[in-house]
Amino acid sequence: MKVLCYSSFTFSYLNRARVLFQTLRRFHPDWELVALITDEPPKGFAFDPADEPFDRVVWARDLGIPSFESWLFKHDVVEVCTAVKGPFIHQACASGADVAIYLDPDTALLAPLDPLLAWLQDHDILLTPHLIDPNDDPTAIQDNDLSASRTGIFNLGFVAIRTTGEGARFAKWWNDRLLSYCYDDMPSGLFVDQRWCDHVPALFDRVKVIRDPGYNVASWNLSTRKVSVEKDGRVLVNGVPLRFWHFTKLGPLGDTMTKKYAGQNFPVYEIWSWYKRLVTTATEPAIPDRYWAYEAYEDGTKIAKPERVLYRQRQDLQAAFPNPFASGRGSFQEWLATEGL
Repeated sequence: MKVLCYSSFTFSYLNRARVLFQTLRRFHPDWELVALITDEPPKGFAFDPADEPFDRVVWARDLGIPSFESWLFKHDVVEVCTAVKGPFIHQACASGADVAIYLDPDTALLAPLDPLLAWLQDHDILLTPHLIDPNDDPTAIQDNDLSASRTGIFNLGFVAIRTTGEGARFAKWWNDRLLSYCYDDMPSGLFVDQRWCDHVPALFDRVKVIRDPGYNVASWNLSTRKVSVEKDGRVLVNGVPLRFWHFTKLGPLGDTMTKKYAGQNFPVYEIWSWYKRLVTTATEPAIPDRYWAYEAYEDGTKIAKPERVLYRQRQDLQAAFPNPFASGRGSFQEWLATEGL
């Protein structure tokens, strides 16, 4: 069975992606590992894919998205890195792979993912919910249950499909939705790619909701998952192998929420410390913090989120300014300066 596994990121997340792909390579050396990058290398950084722990790079600009500059401008960095996941997985269905797996760049494997392939013998779509056990504590309900209600029942830091049958049908549907409706707009019922997948069990057959606690462990489900380390070094969660951890919001916020729900479960802190060391080792000093090539107009002026939203909402502006990143006479930037928001 040919497996293609990919992650979507910018260069500011290259350090995390390197850790992900290193752990994937350790457990699954036969999988094809693909980096999907919506970015351009920063000046001063000599990016050579041959030196990286993935097999190849696919640049978002090469996915064949119509009017790419116009489409890209409508999104902030999080929105666009999730939006491109749909076109890629749809195109992967015609790539010769039998299975396509997506993992967020801030995840890392601690055990093999072989059970996924066994489940895909009988199912075409695999999803992991944020929660598999109910919370009883009011604070945990506020932090975790209600958060999942707002952002999506399933965490799309992971999805796996067979590239035929219902898996291929899902990939085409997700492609279409994310090309047009992948925004962080909760009042409109959108939270990037995730809220769409609330519909998946209703719209598609052969869907498996993974209720094994070893998958997609993260701060939002630590209230119901206990991590332990066996004498032989195996890491377990609720008594089963810990397959992969989602180190979301690495930094002060992630630390705060992890400490809040890990409590005295000390192996959690050991895992976070291990991951932080790997990320530090994988960090390139030449990549500026929070770098993204598409964060600014051509003259270097940062693009404000309301400017992207205005362009997204106005088809007349999209028609008038097919490359909204341009600066100078006749540009969208000039129009904003004269017309205002």
